[in-house]
Amino acid sequence: MVTIRDVAKHAGVAPITVSRVINNSGYVNEKTRARVEAAIADLGYVPNVLARSLRSRRTGTLGLILTDISNPFWTTVARGVEDAASDAGFNVILCNTDESEAEQDKYLHVLMQKQVDGVLLVPARSAVEPIKFIQSQNTCVVVLDRRISNSQADVVRCDSEGGAYQLTRLLLSLGHRRIAMLSGPQGVSTAEDRVAGFRRALAEAGVDAAAAPVYYGKFSLESGYALTVQALSETPRPSALFAGNNFIAIGALRALRDAGLRVPEDLALVGFDDLPTDLVVDPFLTVAAQPAYEMGRQATELLLARLSGEAPAAYQEIVLPTAIVVRESSGPVLERRDD
Repeated sequence: MVTIRDVAKHAGVAPITVSRVINNSGYVNEKTRARVEAAIADLGYVPNVLARSLRSRRTGTLGLILTDISNPFWTTVARGVEDAASDAGFNVILCNTDESEAEQDKYLHVLMQKQVDGVLLVPARSAVEPIKFIQSQNTCVVVLDRRISNSQADVVRCDSEGGAYQLTRLLLSLGHRRIAMLSGPQGVSTAEDRVAGFRRALAEAGVDAAAAPVYYGKFSLESGYALTVQALSETPRPSALFAGNNFIAIGALRALRDAGLRVPEDLALVGFDDLPTDLVVDPFLTVAAQPAYEMGRQATELLLARLSGEAPAAYQEIVLPTAIVVRESSGPVLERRDD
């Protein structure tokens, strides 16, 4: 194995000079730097990152805990995290909890044992305990996509309440008054905020809450299917469905097709979170789109600023806007829907 002393001998310099070049610390003139870099390339020297981390007490790694990496929304968030981390010379350890608090706690302990420099956390539930645990280990944390009450931590999320409000107003403008909401889990702030925005728009329009039921489940295809079957069993049948996220919307679409119902001719369907253009969904869904990549990137940049001491002293809450994207799935009320 090539050592730093081998590189120093090959370049005709002292080992400390090689160390300064590798770590970009201390003064080294350009001619000497070029000679050392050439020696590193000639010998194929790979710096000992572990030894360096023991000296600096930094590992150059960040932990990213997501709830469902199979969802394209979270895949896009992860890409934003990785790009920002890579630009700063950090690696990312990805953990997937499937919305399980037990899995979340397991991964938190693993990341602490690996001494990651910071954690980007999407809590399985909107609870403050996992944040306090990370901070008790003297580790920086930034919360993604969740509004956590009474937490002393940085947060980067989207305006779920505002997006749901605008999406519901769109359905109301199309004449819908019997709208069922297919929500994610209770106890998760994104689900609760979207329900709050939904209900606020209905209340402003004078729509009776009984005509707009909320069904709670999971942010999954299976839950979207089951909740849609439940909503369709009600009399009178809803004229529109509001899906709490993209996977719920896909599950709802499958349930509607299995029931022989057309979207939007027989029943309108809208959802939260957009889908990548290479995933073919017919009809294309009207959605409240969140800037997933920007959420991941900004959260990582904030975490890195916190690590370097460049972040503001006060904890930050960055709320990114949603955008309503109108497509074919949100049609107006037709008489046949009342049959």
